[in-house]
Amino acid sequence: MSAPATIAYLGPAGTYSDEAAHLFAQRMGTEAHFAAKPSFNTVFDEVDRGKVDFGVVPTENSLEGAVTSTLDNFAFSSSAQIVGEQILSIHHCLLLHPDATKADVKVVASHAQGLAQCRRYLAAHFPNTPTTTTASTAESAQRAAEDPSVAGIGNAFAAELYGAKIEQRDIEDHYGNQTSFALITRRGAREALVGTRWKTSLALFLNENRAGSLNMILSEFSYAGIDLTMIQSRPTKQGLGDYMFFVTFDGHVNDPHVQVALSCLRLKLREVKVLGCFPID
Repeated sequence: MSAPATIAYLGPAGTYSDEAAHLFAQRMGTEAHFAAKPSFNTVFDEVDRGKVDFGVVPTENSLEGAVTSTLDNFAFSSSAQIVGEQILSIHHCLLLHPDATKADVKVVASHAQGLAQCRRYLAAHFPNTPTTTTASTAESAQRAAEDPSVAGIGNAFAAELYGAKIEQRDIEDHYGNQTSFALITRRGAREALVGTRWKTSLALFLNENRAGSLNMILSEFSYAGIDLTMIQSRPTKQGLGDYMFFVTFDGHVNDPHVQVALSCLRLKLREVKVLGCFPID
């Protein structure tokens, strides 16, 4: 068992970020204190300032795509590094007060994404029941646990935490919805997880936006035999049409062929920022 750690996540308790934080703690084999924060920016800030040991932030959802606020923090405002990845399957449950039934429900409450991702289920089972949005799926679980007239949509983790009854599981419209979460810490901090295979994430900034820039970047990885698993463009916020790129690939940052590719890219780009190197398994 490693030394105790404080892990920050987007609150309140019972969110999918909280669930991911608990899974990271299990993988690290550490006793953890979980600190709910009001925003992703706060999670990054407290990691950067050393107020917490680790933070957990979502990076991508299989339905909604990249989490832009997380990417912007990595690119423009934070020096935190990624030291772990956790893929969490998103399964929504219909949550009720322990003594309630569906017939008691007067309103369905959940986060906007929770409601949107269960649209077909709600149309079939609660066609005339009004819906209301909450700040999180965790809040909807808490409301359902306290009020027999409210049905919540959230995860089983939140239901157990707040004492809500799981009336029905897996009510989401699209089975296979997943979110990738990153475990972040200060640069130079202790290694969090061990593994045999690794991924590396980079932020790449161009000297200037010109024809063939993306092809040049891709060519360096291709010449080195590096398999890219993700590439995502983001505006630099310096002007319309000015972009930078995020890439993730299979391999350790210290592998010789990776070092060659990074050295070549550093000669051609304004900045190559290593966001982190983390184990796949």
